[in-house]
Amino acid sequence: MSKRDYYEVLGVSKDANPDEIKRAYRKKAMQYHPDRNADDPSAETKFKEAAEAFDVLKDDNKRARYDQFGHAGMNGGGFGGGANYQDIDFEDIFSRFGDIFGGAAGGQQRSSRRRSAGVPGNDMKMTIKLTMEEVAFGVEKKLKVKKYSKCDSCRGTGAETDEDFMTCSSCNGTGEYRQVSRTMFGSFVNVQPCPSCNGEGRTIKRKCSSCGGDGRTRNEETISVKIPAGVSTNNYITLRGQGNAGLRGGPAGDLIVVIEEKEHEYFERDGDHIFYDLQISIPDAILGTEVEVPTLKGKAKLRVEPGTQSGKLLRMKEKGIQRLNSSLRGDQFVRVNVFIPKKISDSERKLVEDLRQADHFDPLKQTESENGFFSRLKNIFS
Repeated sequence: MSKRDYYEVLGVSKDANPDEIKRAYRKKAMQYHPDRNADDPSAETKFKEAAEAFDVLKDDNKRARYDQFGHAGMNGGGFGGGANYQDIDFEDIFSRFGDIFGGAAGGQQRSSRRRSAGVPGNDMKMTIKLTMEEVAFGVEKKLKVKKYSKCDSCRGTGAETDEDFMTCSSCNGTGEYRQVSRTMFGSFVNVQPCPSCNGEGRTIKRKCSSCGGDGRTRNEETISVKIPAGVSTNNYITLRGQGNAGLRGGPAGDLIVVIEEKEHEYFERDGDHIFYDLQISIPDAILGTEVEVPTLKGKAKLRVEPGTQSGKLLRMKEKGIQRLNSSLRGDQFVRVNVFIPKKISDSERKLVEDLRQADHFDPLKQTESENGFFSRLKNIFS
């Protein structure tokens, strides 16, 4: 069967410029794509015919030979024969002219790339417990991690030598198994990793004697991780490439370090602030005192003013936890608790009885300026 004129196939004149030829081909290819013409058996033939025409007319040298000799100039005879598009999968035609279609085949993304060598390694997760002091100021920790590491003997390839690799005979090195099925709704391409080479595109003739072809061995490594100040429980840090090594040179997974904060002996945490409960005696609350309290950096002195009420919060500025990713630091709050003894001696009881009779120890007799709450309470019920 004689071939039609290439200009006629694309529907352009013989003096059409490259842009006009390119637009015409795109229009024809989209018009006759078999996925869009399930009921027209001739569509695929027309699709390939347009591809063949474009292959010639887009090339200045081929086009000049075609204009001078016609189809004879494309079929050998010292002219450099053209491609036989009748024997090419129409999906491959789209890949050849990806600059025309943007890598898409009839709206379906083409996937014919070869997988990178090896199989990616798994991510790992481990929990690290930190004291509140470590959380407040940041810390660097050394972690002992049992994991798969790259085999030293084969440098992770899994082969005894570099010459022991060969192209997979099942997929011809593509790493994929493709199956095209045609239905009443069009053609569907199912792409799966090649089962023979696990999608790698190559197989090993002689496996590494140290790792048995895996490209990795099991061992223990010490990994350093810097914990920034201000982290909280369930925050995590991802160490890229510090997880299990991949099979046969595949990229390593990540190591995910999850933070867990230990309960502190003295402090409670609320965001960037910390709270400490201070017990003082009744005389100290009345007369005032200076006490020594713990902080995240050791002991510090704190002044308790005369007449301090139980439950009062005393602020120690910037003695708390540094805010995550910031230079700001929270405060330490000291919660005053006036200690009330449960057991007292007879002489102590006598002293307390005497204090009970004193006006300054009767809240209902205080002026509003001295004890506003009890004064207002008295007015409400009087």
